[in-house]
Amino acid sequence: MTTAISAAPRACTLTVTAQAIRAYAELTDDFNPLHLDEAFAARTPMGRVIAHGTLSVCLLWQWVHQNFDADIFGDLQLDIRFVKPVYIGDQLTANGQPREGEPRCWDVWVRGPDGTDRVAGTLRPGAPRHDSPET
Repeated sequence: MTTAISAAPRACTLTVTAQAIRAYAELTDDFNPLHLDEAFAARTPMGRVIAHGTLSVCLLWQWVHQNFDADIFGDLQLDIRFVKPVYIGDQLTANGQPREGEPRCWDVWVRGPDGTDRVAGTLRPGAPRHDSPET
């Protein structure tokens, strides 16, 4: 795998569960009640519990790891925005495609079950590093 993937990239998927949100809260020490307390979340504009936004970003990083060589991570730039909340039960799909006319730039996203973006942005893989010393 390289920054110029010859085949279509392989998508990564995740079904969001209350258990996954709880585990992510414990991993990140982020116990905001919007993510964990149904009664609290019901009184917010979201109306119900939402997943941590960075949980979706982790799925996107899994997609990057699955589709690119590790040597691109040195100077990699990921520019994203959170578009819509993610709810318990959502099946998320992370994927991307090369941006036409811009080599080394990918449009990337995490989409919900309705096909709309939850996270969207661009990925600019770093130049491959060479471990051999300069002469």
